[in-house]
Amino acid sequence: MARGDTGKWVTRAASTGGGRSYRGQMPVKWYGSLLLVLLIGVVAIVYSRYEDQNPSQGNQPTIGAHWYTAFALDVCGTVQPNLPTNSNSSSNPGIHTDGDGLIRTEPTKAADAGNNATLARFVADYPKFGLTPTSLTVPGEKALKNGAKCPAKTPDAGKAGKVQIKVWPSASAPGVNNPTTTSDASTIKLATGQLITVGFVPAGTKLPKPSAATITTMLQSISTAGSTTTTTSPATATIPVGSTTVPSSSSTTAASSSTTATTSAGTPTTSATTVAPSK
Repeated sequence: MARGDTGKWVTRAASTGGGRSYRGQMPVKWYGSLLLVLLIGVVAIVYSRYEDQNPSQGNQPTIGAHWYTAFALDVCGTVQPNLPTNSNSSSNPGIHTDGDGLIRTEPTKAADAGNNATLARFVADYPKFGLTPTSLTVPGEKALKNGAKCPAKTPDAGKAGKVQIKVWPSASAPGVNNPTTTSDASTIKLATGQLITVGFVPAGTKLPKPSAATITTMLQSISTAGSTTTTTSPATATIPVGSTTVPSSSSTTAASSSTTATTSAGTPTTSATTVAPSK
């Protein structure tokens, strides 16, 4: 081919951008990569939304659960009356109290389920209740900050107090007399059958368990609801009068259960029987 002809051929090839066949070819790899990225994004969004609305069954409590925790407040040696029923329980029923000394964990949304079911969540949902590692605000009362003097007309009046929280894993578990101690409500995950006492007391003070009446109400509620505890769910318990210690029971699935109060002499005084739902 003559040199002039070769130059003309190169010029024509350059003017076509590499040839008609290349210009007409679809960038399959580029479109494929874009489609893959879009698919991954959609799947991630759908999965995240599902997990948010449907917590894993292994991460209790799930939506629809009914858990009961015995709860008490102690200010400088004076155990406070049970908190009244949440004024906002109708609009925000997830973690609340019905005024019977129990924290009722009954999630209706993911924000109250799983690891979100904490003592801090209960406090945050209760109007005018405040609890931080350094202060306690009982609804209707002034805030008590670490180092402040205990109020007058309390057993520890004049002594410096601090926030303390005791948690017993169960009313009848082997470790019932070995509670954990903390001041951070956000680290306490609620559990059914659990006992919690929040206090503002002088350093070294031994906080009491919730009252025997509250513990009895909790056990009856668990039995009636047919709840499954994360620790031990006794079907029977004997509570000595004036004591908050509930002995363990070997049966958790009995068709019926009884809670009997006894005098120090061991003579039965009252008896109440609840029937657990049949399986």
